[in-house]
Amino acid sequence: MRNKPNIIFMLCDDLGFGDVGCYNKESKIGTPFLDRMAEEGMKFTDAHTSSSVCTPARYAALTGRYCWRGRLKSGVLLGYDTDLIEPDRLTVPKLLKKAGYTTACIGKWHLGMGFPTTDGTPPNTNEGDTIDWRGDISGGPLGAGFDSYFGISASLDMPPYVYIRNNRFTEVPLRKREKDSRRYYRNRAGWIAPGFQDENVLPDLAGEAVRYIEEHSGSEQPFFLYFPVNSPHTPIIPSAEFQDSGSAGAYGDFVRQTDAVAGQIVETVERCGLAEDTLFIFSSDNGAETVVMHLEDDYSHQPSGHLKGMKRDLWDGGHRMPFLCQWKGTIASGSVCERPVCLSDLMATFAELAGLTLPDNAGEDSISFAKLLTQPDYDHARPPIIHHSSDGSLAIRSGRWKYIDCRGSGGNKYDREEWKQTDDYPGQLYDMEADVSERNNLYGTHPDKVAELKGTLEHLQAVGRSRSL
Repeated sequence: MRNKPNIIFMLCDDLGFGDVGCYNKESKIGTPFLDRMAEEGMKFTDAHTSSSVCTPARYAALTGRYCWRGRLKSGVLLGYDTDLIEPDRLTVPKLLKKAGYTTACIGKWHLGMGFPTTDGTPPNTNEGDTIDWRGDISGGPLGAGFDSYFGISASLDMPPYVYIRNNRFTEVPLRKREKDSRRYYRNRAGWIAPGFQDENVLPDLAGEAVRYIEEHSGSEQPFFLYFPVNSPHTPIIPSAEFQDSGSAGAYGDFVRQTDAVAGQIVETVERCGLAEDTLFIFSSDNGAETVVMHLEDDYSHQPSGHLKGMKRDLWDGGHRMPFLCQWKGTIASGSVCERPVCLSDLMATFAELAGLTLPDNAGEDSISFAKLLTQPDYDHARPPIIHHSSDGSLAIRSGRWKYIDCRGSGGNKYDREEWKQTDDYPGQLYDMEADVSERNNLYGTHPDKVAELKGTLEHLQAVGRSRSL
């Protein structure tokens, strides 16, 4: 057994807390491989992304720093935007390379990159019309510290629709596709390569990940594989073998295909004899998209499960995620951890597992949960977690209490009566142990707690970090 584990981090795009069977017994989808992960590994029940939309959540996962501390205060990047991760910032792959790891990213990047142009005009100002498709790409995954990359620049509904390998496009786009506004198939208009097909992206990414694991299975050098897949984000396009395979429509089928990809990873690790040497983590970047809210009426399936809210929201349905860890011989089968963790904690956790000390000027919001992998009831005294919504609003979770520093969700507007804020208070306070569905706003009855948490939130904003020195 290696003294430093291989690490595989599979990150889904818009997978809801209630979509996975081991988190929602009422789920109509069926996720056998993920349920097996929970049986053979550890299920975290109070795990969060740092944001309820994807770009800032991915930034925090790879840097250990809340994204709102940098230039992106709200919203997400688009496919032609420039690098969000600062060139001199320590990232997870840069950190792990100090411990001898080889690193790879396979999948959806969505953190910006520098596209070459024919005339110097920024491609995000002219829809990519001046891109030099045969030139070298700067920044991106390689600039962030990965040794290799294969994937797409952003979400599958954002141009350019072309694969990138390392720092080069694999094809030259020859035409622009038209915008598709259908509910499940929506895409933005933009450049597309001749061989690019939406429905092939998830299988292609899975195949690349399997090959990467196989190729590194005989090496003594540990590897870190960051595997951010495009599913089940729109366009919702399950492969033919998964169509009509479940009981929650095309979305459920796409989740089932995502579940099968997770199974491919686990089976490859086992087949290559790496199960005792590999920590596999599965999660999502934010909650399910509002486009699938109709599943509750059509199929009695709730993508957020018992949680309130969805993608973009400060309510837990926007950022409390499935979070499963498997590491044969180290993580006890069927273990459950109820301690709160955040995806920003990955950097400090991986540093501890690799025997590294995290520098003071990096991972400012990253707190190691390495001990929880073997001691799920360990008294993990994590500082408060700050949540970030699509419109830039913030909330803070400290122990059982959660304070939301705005009215409403901080993201979506809902017709759903039980999700509307009907009182006149400027913020919200919830007891998450007694009221995890956030139905009873205690803002008016606990003014001291509101003042305490608002003060803590403002302090952590001002000092620039939540990890103590």
